[in-house]
Amino acid sequence: MNDPAKDTDPEGAAESQAEMTFVEHLVELRNRLLRVVIVVAVLLLCMMPFANDLYALLAAPLLAQMHMGGSMIATQVASPFLTPFKLALVAAILIGMPYILYQFWAFVAPGLYRNEKRLVFPLMVSSSFLFYLGMAFAYFVVFPLMFAFFQAVAPEGVEIMTDITAYLDFVLKIFFAFGLAFEVPIATVVLVWTGFTTPEALKQKRPYIIVGAFVVGMLLTPPDIISQTLLALPVWVLFELGLIFAKLYARRDPDEDASGARAG
Repeated sequence: MNDPAKDTDPEGAAESQAEMTFVEHLVELRNRLLRVVIVVAVLLLCMMPFANDLYALLAAPLLAQMHMGGSMIATQVASPFLTPFKLALVAAILIGMPYILYQFWAFVAPGLYRNEKRLVFPLMVSSSFLFYLGMAFAYFVVFPLMFAFFQAVAPEGVEIMTDITAYLDFVLKIFFAFGLAFEVPIATVVLVWTGFTTPEALKQKRPYIIVGAFVVGMLLTPPDIISQTLLALPVWVLFELGLIFAKLYARRDPDEDASGARAG
């Protein structure tokens, strides 16, 4: 059994933190931000030759639902260049997100307790995976249903010709919304770990959470029961998954975190 004294060394932690002045912290932050900018810039340069192909891939769910001969339009002079460029930039940031999160982790890790380190890093990895999973779910499942619905309810004689910039802004919002919706397990674990609630209390609130999941599905999807259910059910399943993992991080002692030691 580990000696609790080994995990508690406030004096050593204070000396370690005192070794770095405020200016040194700023220099370290600047260096890490510079690395992030360089990585994103390199990824952007690599993505730029494929910017139009990326946009064609992004627009595929909408184009697949358009009537024969349907197409998208550009209403601004610079849109044919700026819109794919914006998509390439967003793609570069998303691809580089693990590295960005690692730099954030490396900057804050020295100031965290050991038990916080054991929790934060797995949460960062799993939250990234769940965010990507939410985006993939939106692209492969929600978009086809959503765009088919929009096409079906268009008034007689109306030819749908979507602006490429408006479409990009729309799908990015949906990606972001679904990515956040898939963070339910992370939110559940954090709420339990911080002592804000307990797994038992969340179980008692399960009926309200299920209703809330369907409300979220109603707000984020077209007004049809199929697409609402396709979002609500994964959110519910992810909540149940979060409950399972939350039990591992539930506080047994209210003073447990306060007694955690900072790593030297």
